[in-house]
Amino acid sequence: MVDATDSPAPAPASGADAALVDALERLHARLRELALPLETPDAPAARGDRRAALDQLDDYLLPRLRAGSAPLLVVVGGSTGAGKSTLVNSLLGARVTDPGVLRPTTRSPVLVHHPLDGRWFASDRVLPGLARVTGGPGGTGGPQASGAGPRPTDSPDPAGGGTAAVRLVASEALPRGLALLDAPDVDSVEVANRALAAQLLAAADLWVFVTTAARYADAVPWDLLQGAAERHAQVALVADRVDPGAGAAVTDLRRMMDEAGLTAAPLFAVEEGLDADGLLPERAVAELAGWLSALGDADARASVALLTRDGVVDDLARRALGLAAAADAQVVADARLRDAVARSYAEAAAQVTAATSDGAMLRGEVLARWQELVGTGELLRSVEQRVGRVRDVVVGFVRGRPAAAPPVEQAIAHGLAAVVLDAADAAAERTHAAWRGDAAGAALLPDLDLSRSSASLRAHVEQQVRDWQSDVLDLVREQGSQRRGTARALSFGVNALGVSLMVLAFASTGGLTGIEVGIAGGTAVVAQKLLEAVFGDDAVRRLTATARERLDARVGQVLSGEAARYTAQLDALTVVGGTGLRSAALAVQHAAAAERAGRTASTGIPQDDGSAAPTTRLRGAGTHRAGTHRTGTPGAPTTEPPARPGFWRRLLGRGDAR
Repeated sequence: MVDATDSPAPAPASGADAALVDALERLHARLRELALPLETPDAPAARGDRRAALDQLDDYLLPRLRAGSAPLLVVVGGSTGAGKSTLVNSLLGARVTDPGVLRPTTRSPVLVHHPLDGRWFASDRVLPGLARVTGGPGGTGGPQASGAGPRPTDSPDPAGGGTAAVRLVASEALPRGLALLDAPDVDSVEVANRALAAQLLAAADLWVFVTTAARYADAVPWDLLQGAAERHAQVALVADRVDPGAGAAVTDLRRMMDEAGLTAAPLFAVEEGLDADGLLPERAVAELAGWLSALGDADARASVALLTRDGVVDDLARRALGLAAAADAQVVADARLRDAVARSYAEAAAQVTAATSDGAMLRGEVLARWQELVGTGELLRSVEQRVGRVRDVVVGFVRGRPAAAPPVEQAIAHGLAAVVLDAADAAAERTHAAWRGDAAGAALLPDLDLSRSSASLRAHVEQQVRDWQSDVLDLVREQGSQRRGTARALSFGVNALGVSLMVLAFASTGGLTGIEVGIAGGTAVVAQKLLEAVFGDDAVRRLTATARERLDARVGQVLSGEAARYTAQLDALTVVGGTGLRSAALAVQHAAAAERAGRTASTGIPQDDGSAAPTTRLRGAGTHRAGTHRTGTPGAPTTEPPARPGFWRRLLGRGDAR
């Protein structure tokens, strides 16, 4: 079990640090609520950046700011088979993590700490998404509650045991204030291992990257190293298993580091070969052990942590600004898809309007049924000769019987429904094609039958047409009840008058203007003359406009329902623009600048005079002079100066700050 006695409790941040923490927490909230559901061109990368930004905040930045005196977390990561576990064991002089022949061997990360530093890592202060397990190799200890549940995006346990866990191992061979974490391979064949390795590296105060002379140029590790350079992370490289003939490879590795922007990162060459205990000889790890042991000094630890923290803050703000742009692109994509729907169904509405106002509805079946009702021409001649006598001939007009004009109404209903259905189908096809040609829309279409109108549309349209015809008959009744002398006519011809109003509505888009005289054998003229004789010119003009308005409203309701099948897919998503996130990112930049300005004015980094050596040193430390990082062939004498001392100059204040 971890001995947590005498571990310091995290102190709350204050002053400029508190302002930075507050700004970062607001940014964290914005990132949590950010949704990037649409497949815009930058969405896949942006989703990865969002996850990485949240990991930076949860796993490293906020914990480090809230507890600045916490131990320095050194993550040992690298390529498959590079010997990371063997290197960690060799630095400690004991087997705390399991190397092996089968790959990947480091299936769960192992965090080694001084016994008095246990409390820092037993809680969820860092890596809150990982459960804690205590014990040596093999994970003999049981899971330890961390005080918080795993995040929803936690990586699965590479070993197949559910949520990933970090195994805590206490070792007195490690200087207090320093922790080593043996991470999974960054190029593991297992996706979960690779994701976990990247997450752990992002949580590091210092990354010790281990490679070999045979694999130092592999692409995957260099992608991570390039990212580390871009965010100014503190990195040291170890060329492991270097035999006497591999000096050129080490020199080339140094060149690649310089080209990648890692000019200040130290490079250590570790010779090939193990002793009887399966550990690297002390001389092989002496330089690295001495370099890491020096970080047991409180001032050195604080300096490394500050440098890494600054780089992460800058990288986080950069990510957040990029994510704000990605969020804006989501809003644009959402509007573009909605506009495609709106245009298609507006065109459908215009198509219905044109088909029901240009006389097309007054041909074919409707014309035949109308002529059956009014006769072939006698009524028209009668109306033209003596309009004033129309009221007296209404009964004759309906052939001497109370006329319910169902055949004409049915013909109108059938024709009108066909027009609306055709327009809706065409709109669905246009919208589907527009969405299919847009990556954001295409991703929403699978498993949705949206290329045609809904299966229930025909029944819905037919009901709306019947309701509109009822509206027209109601208009006729209401108008008749307001005029004296029309009761007798209405008692014999409400349906006929209603049909006449429907016919007239199909021949004009605005009152009685623009009627096509002579359409379908004078059909519209008959209807107009009849209605004028019964109700008068002004009333007919108003009735026609009202009938059209109600028809357009019902058609609009139908088409809106069909369009909603598309827009509902967007309504179900949470698309938020980047304004709030951008503001939060800029606030972080401002708070970080203020914190650094105050730090520069009030804090000096002490000089390293070699007198502040830690009481505990890693195995092999003390047999070399700090800062002489060999880059030549192992075992061969070297006359070249120490490799890239820029790290120590920055660390101890003897050079230009980054």
